[in-house]
Amino acid sequence: MSETWLGLVIGCSALAIAVPLVMGHYRRERHRARQLRHLDHQDWWHGTRER
Repeated sequence: MSETWLGLVIGCSALAIAVPLVMGHYRRERHRARQLRHLDHQDWWHGTRER
């Protein structure tokens, strides 16, 4: 019975660590995709090139 509880505790703690890491990775990927989409706009390019 104690081996079952030990496995359960280890599994739950691994999930508790993995969930925030996966969420952070997902957020970073969405932020990067949004930045790349906005980087392609022509008005941004001309706005930075004119002085």
